[in-house]
Amino acid sequence: MDLNPPPFSTFSHDGLKIAYFDEGNPSGDPILLIHGFASTANVNWVFPGWLKTLGDAGYRVIALDNRGHGASDKPHDPTLYHPSAMAGDAIALLDHLGIAEAHVMGYSMGARISTFLTLANPHRVRSLILGGLGIGMVTGVGEWDPIADALTAPSLDVVTHARGRMFRAFADQTKSDRKALAACISTSRDLLSVEEVGRIDVPVLIAVGTKDDIAGSPQELATLIPHALALDIPGRDHMLAVGDRVFKKAALEFLARVGQA
Repeated sequence: MDLNPPPFSTFSHDGLKIAYFDEGNPSGDPILLIHGFASTANVNWVFPGWLKTLGDAGYRVIALDNRGHGASDKPHDPTLYHPSAMAGDAIALLDHLGIAEAHVMGYSMGARISTFLTLANPHRVRSLILGGLGIGMVTGVGEWDPIADALTAPSLDVVTHARGRMFRAFADQTKSDRKALAACISTSRDLLSVEEVGRIDVPVLIAVGTKDDIAGSPQELATLIPHALALDIPGRDHMLAVGDRVFKKAALEFLARVGQA
């Protein structure tokens, strides 16, 4: 693990302050990283070693703290957390940095945001890496009301729902604004149709842990997308798959192939 967070900058979009970092090789191919629910750019991308891995491979590595998370503004209005709105923040960051086209990689909620981003801005995305979200992109990822209840409970001790406990503990660990997260979870799970994901026309890598009980099958999603590959991350659940070496190796190989195409 790399425990040294990079310096963050901020810009404004949609009336909100959004925090981000811009690291790696300034002249390398840019890759934009979008983290998952209740996480941050540091927790998903810096501490598990993605910034170092991609930077050492010569990429310009850009990541933002999604609205409601990390050092970005944290509104408590659920209407502000639809994936299309958060995808707008990510595109605004590329605009802010003067980047016309980038590889885009998202984990879990970040994968959903990345897909909305790609469908709305296909000319801005060179390739797409989706981690921690498979066919759940289309069919849903289960009952999440208990997650919101867990986030707003007075303490972890009174939470009995297993997944609720997992996310509440994670939110406490990351010192998150739990009211903002409860608002986010209520509207950030908009689904995409089979027809919509079928319109994605860039190379796609879909990576899910074999013990992930949230994401849904990567293979089922890959069959719906014209240029998609599925990757099983052996023995990893939803929380641990993000930093796995198998995932990193496959991502680097995928990006190298796209770069040669």
